[in-house]
Amino acid sequence: MAFAMALPTSTLAEFRALDDSSLSTVTGQAGVTIELETRLTMDSLTWTDEGSLSVNGLRLSGQNDTVLDNMKLTLDIAGDGEVLEHGFSEIARRANAGLLDPSDPDVAEALATYSVNGEFGKQFDSGDLVIHLGAIDYGDPTSLNDYLQAVDFELAVDSIVTSGTEGSATLFSDMLLQGYVGPTDLVIRNQGGNTRTLANGNVVSGSELQLDTHFEITNGSLNWDAADLILLFNFAAVGIEGLQIHNRRGDDTLGHFGMAHATAKLSRGTSAASAVEGLSVHDVEFRADIDMPIFRIGGTSIGSVQFTDFAITDTTMMVYGH
Repeated sequence: MAFAMALPTSTLAEFRALDDSSLSTVTGQAGVTIELETRLTMDSLTWTDEGSLSVNGLRLSGQNDTVLDNMKLTLDIAGDGEVLEHGFSEIARRANAGLLDPSDPDVAEALATYSVNGEFGKQFDSGDLVIHLGAIDYGDPTSLNDYLQAVDFELAVDSIVTSGTEGSATLFSDMLLQGYVGPTDLVIRNQGGNTRTLANGNVVSGSELQLDTHFEITNGSLNWDAADLILLFNFAAVGIEGLQIHNRRGDDTLGHFGMAHATAKLSRGTSAASAVEGLSVHDVEFRADIDMPIFRIGGTSIGSVQFTDFAITDTTMMVYGH
């Protein structure tokens, strides 16, 4: 999502259009390809209601505060049944060409998932807007490691602070996440005025934004300064160092190449419980393994914490004002 936020920052980003010969090698060649490099900084982002919530000192860049680069966006408006780049379809294409070992379980899964009628990708309907984020240069075409580490990033936040008549409180501080962005897709499905009913009874528009992303956090740290924020850990004075988020252990690694995976769909919806219209966030899924080798409480390490097959599933939210 952060990359989508970075797109309007024309003063920070350099866009270079590919020539016709380069464009001809891209799946969905009637669309547009954008090579992107950027560095996003924001001194403060504040939401004000009766009080305020501020995100201070935000920075999105390459690792070690370099330029976030080597990113390629392909944008296509699909024809009926058109197969376009999606997920790990580039891996499937390389395996089919003999550049990768098809006996590797992840590679075999990619071949099975993204092979469609002699093409590689995902099949879409007429009028679907398909945006795929990949890399300009993947390095050695026979190297999975080069592919998975082609786009590196760093996200830093100085502090997240809430303020009101009683003063202010710091929720989180000194946040730093470093890692790699895998294939990421934003699709706006064109279903006109069609609707569908979710399992909880909410009615949502068939025309929806679909997010699908793979990523890995190789090094992260933060200070958790206030309690009662997330039910998972209901205490304060927590510090985490060496955070890693991936998907290399457990039972749900197949087809993810060791990367964490997140999907969600967003559309207009109506709540079955309250009959209120709002933004529906549904079909949310997150799967990862999480390692916290240094877990401090009150400045003292209590050892390491690991989650294997951490999964958020069957999650639906209806967001509206009050």
